[in-house]
Amino acid sequence: MAKTDYYQLLGVQRGASADELKKAYRKLAMQHHPDRNPGDKAAEQKFKDINEAYDVLKDEQKRAAYDRFGHAAFENGGPGPGGFGAGGFGFEGGIGDIFEQMFGEAMGGRRGGGRSERTGADVRAAVEIDLTQAFAGTKVDVRVATRVACDACSGTGSSDKQAAADKCPTCGGAGRVRAQQGFFVVERTCPTCGGSGRTIRNPCRVCAGAGTVPRERNLSVAIPAGVEDGTRIRLSGEGEAGGKGAAPGDLYVHVAIRPHPIFQRDGANVFCRVPLRMGQAALGGEIEVPAIDGSRARVKIPSGTQTGDQFRLRGKGFSVLRSTQRGDMYIQVAVETPQNLTKRQRELLEEFERESGGTASGSPEHEGFFAKVKEFFEGI
Repeated sequence: MAKTDYYQLLGVQRGASADELKKAYRKLAMQHHPDRNPGDKAAEQKFKDINEAYDVLKDEQKRAAYDRFGHAAFENGGPGPGGFGAGGFGFEGGIGDIFEQMFGEAMGGRRGGGRSERTGADVRAAVEIDLTQAFAGTKVDVRVATRVACDACSGTGSSDKQAAADKCPTCGGAGRVRAQQGFFVVERTCPTCGGSGRTIRNPCRVCAGAGTVPRERNLSVAIPAGVEDGTRIRLSGEGEAGGKGAAPGDLYVHVAIRPHPIFQRDGANVFCRVPLRMGQAALGGEIEVPAIDGSRARVKIPSGTQTGDQFRLRGKGFSVLRSTQRGDMYIQVAVETPQNLTKRQRELLEEFERESGGTASGSPEHEGFFAKVKEFFEGI
């Protein structure tokens, strides 16, 4: 089955900028995140596909290879089936490997000697935190199913202490095999030795010569203050152990932020919608509002405030990652209409309506009426 074009998966044009790619990825990742679609296999696959697409297109080198060769740039010696299987996020050897894999001896290239064992696979995990945790930063425990070095053979894959190995009979120790395809010679990783150029003489009985065994691990991951929804945190060397003593892969932790009942975030700024009594809006005054850091802030409300008016509190928003700057907090006002009026309140409000249409400002009648209105407003 043909793979979907990465640009189509993210819904962007081929010339899309890095910011456009990031914006499209964050929107789709939030929509199809497995935690928001429990049990939905289609959403889970979509989430994997868009992550695969973004991992390629956000990297200039990988993107250049993809634009030229398409999905073929990551097959036949790339990181794994489909480009992002067991091998993680990169493709082997960069652009140079792609040309040699595509053209082999026709380009005059030839590798000398064997290859080291392939690096361990990268591992992905997802965590969900509160908005307040994203503001202050936190630590979360992550449980991941991965592969670790085999204790029985110390990760060598051999039952012999000296890790005795023979030259691979398939590739002759080169770690790669070549095949003629029409006018071209295509070079691939040796399927017998996995690119190491050697085979274990007496494989370990526990790991069957792989050097690694499956195991679940618990890791504590530090989430920095100011992290945004959709952020990916990399923990170097915390992925799967490499076969036969090779370097381990990395762990990528994807962060999702739960919606907050009071605060809404836009970049480094925070928005909070605050209800006002009609009297407070008409007469003005000072109100106390909660802040994202857990403190309380006082806001001066001018008389005549209307629904939708905003008031800014400087430096009360989120920290900006890798910066000393802080965003702002915006108070959005919603004026509430009083309900269940008492008889006296209704009389005063009706009198207010009558006076609003005909009493001259500054007259004794106006001043006396205004005192009654103030009394009414302060009572609701």
